[in-house]
Amino acid sequence: MSFNGLAHFAAFLESRGQLARVTCPVNPVLEITEIADRLVKNGGKALLFENTGTGFPLLINAFASDERMAAAIGRNSLDDAGDEIFSSIESLSQARGLSGKLARLPGMLRFLTLSPRRKRGRGECQEVVDPVADLGMLPILKCWPHDGGRFITLPLVHTRHPETGRNNLGMYRMQVMEQDVTGMHWHRHKTGARHFEAWKKRGGRMPVSVTLGGDPVYTYAATAPLPEDISEYLLAAFLRHKRVTLVKCLTNDLWVPADSDFVIEGYVDTAEDPVTEGPFGDHTGFYSLADLYPKFHVTCITHRKNAVYPATVVGVPPMEDAWMGKATEKIFFAPIKLAIAPEIRELHMPVSGVAHNLVIVSIDKTYPGQGMKVLSALFGAGQMMLSKYIIVVSNPVHVTDYRAVAEAFFANVRFETDLHLTSGPLDVLDHSSDRFSMGGKLGIDATVKLAEERTAEAHSVPLLLLTDDEITGEVVINMQTLADHGLPVAVLIIRKPAEGLDMHRLAASLPAPLTAPGTVIIAVDEGADADDPSMLTWLVTGNSDPARDLYHLGGGAIFIDATSKTHSLPVFPRDWPNIVCSDSETIELVDHRWNEYGLGPFLESPSLRLLPLLRPGEASVETVNSSAG
Repeated sequence: MSFNGLAHFAAFLESRGQLARVTCPVNPVLEITEIADRLVKNGGKALLFENTGTGFPLLINAFASDERMAAAIGRNSLDDAGDEIFSSIESLSQARGLSGKLARLPGMLRFLTLSPRRKRGRGECQEVVDPVADLGMLPILKCWPHDGGRFITLPLVHTRHPETGRNNLGMYRMQVMEQDVTGMHWHRHKTGARHFEAWKKRGGRMPVSVTLGGDPVYTYAATAPLPEDISEYLLAAFLRHKRVTLVKCLTNDLWVPADSDFVIEGYVDTAEDPVTEGPFGDHTGFYSLADLYPKFHVTCITHRKNAVYPATVVGVPPMEDAWMGKATEKIFFAPIKLAIAPEIRELHMPVSGVAHNLVIVSIDKTYPGQGMKVLSALFGAGQMMLSKYIIVVSNPVHVTDYRAVAEAFFANVRFETDLHLTSGPLDVLDHSSDRFSMGGKLGIDATVKLAEERTAEAHSVPLLLLTDDEITGEVVINMQTLADHGLPVAVLIIRKPAEGLDMHRLAASLPAPLTAPGTVIIAVDEGADADDPSMLTWLVTGNSDPARDLYHLGGGAIFIDATSKTHSLPVFPRDWPNIVCSDSETIELVDHRWNEYGLGPFLESPSLRLLPLLRPGEASVETVNSSAG
């Protein structure tokens, strides 16, 4: 099924009981975020804010359920798309000889008929041409208290390579600087940035057009990890079984979907100095800090007569983007399995691992070293190259059964042989590494070991018999273990002194009963909920660089420093970001107004459990450097 604009999609969701309308006035500055966060973390509906102080309603949380995400990509379920892609690729890859390839020719030709078509004249997206290019007409969100300003959070950014002529559709947040100027936050790993570098060599103005809304499948396609030579609109057409119709922009020569809700046309001047962009409360659950990015100049804004403004909020998981990640797992499993590692049975990116930080795969293992082979293949595969932790288990362990994965880890992993530590590119948003966009990676071979791989007898699960009184003090203020669950894990709650703390020395000083072979010790900051596995996973994978923060202890245990690196010794060389959460004033405002919104029983703010993790400072935390200065 396809949708002709966001109003059509919103009506569809409402007919399925999946949308709530908020008719009272609501402020796009902080208030909408706090409401949406409460709904998304409690399995709530999509929200249509009808009174935003502008002429346009705002749709948010539209993708935040399996049902809504499947509808957005034109399917009844997320499995449908994955199954179709898998069967198509498998059929083509298994063709043998000329007769076999000819037999599959109709299927190959069907892909060719899905290419976008260009339409003469104007589309629905150009029904209204605004006389002044003023972004203030849109209900653009300021999401979190320490954001650098208002951000367009679901922009579909169209660019073209100046030499090859290839077009790209990407999603890069856009901070509003002036009424007709934004930042263009394209990362060095993204196609938009490569197009920009090519335009810089040529010189002059780089045409850029940004669409908002339209068929929701476009929004998903813009996030998809496609190779550069495959059009995002080809994927969109495949998913919804209908070609995309494009129309030419009015002030540049780019083409955009005719059924978009808004089109923001403009350019980036390659000779112009970059602008400071950010901070921004990001999908990692931490602020991405201010940095230099190109300016985007708006030359024209057009829209449909019934346009709906799309928005999303990212932050501490789970958020709306988690369901986009689910769709990516399903859709791109087939090419990973068939082209990179055919032995893979399942692949999963846990929500608490915020996509790149944690990947779990299961494999059909038939020969020694196969787990390490898969780890090496994945660390070098497309966008998987940005993964920080990858765990490989043996089939039939299901990758979404976290208890079974944990049991496989402790049953099958020898710390001295089955941990593959390496380094390489990291997501630009990763804050844990000493170096920007590069750092440590850890592959964990938790597969059942064959005879050739055995280097020692299996260790027994040690019992953590220490009491809190035996370990706690001024620095380690609390300890919890998972011994009751049969897992040799200890979580230490750390309060760092103002003068700083050497975590390596702390780890080396722990008492012998705690460092028995096979034990995992995790250090987290005061304020962390040690009883919440999701929070622990988020903190471990987000706050640690495996090359720096994982220590092998003399007794045979491993220690993972998942604390913030503020007040750490040696001094961390980069600014450390703060946790993303609402401020007390916004929480109180939404508490007070909850009944006005008409959203059912009261929902408590998810930020309340995060406030204890906030540290002095704003988007970045005050460090031992600043306190000493």
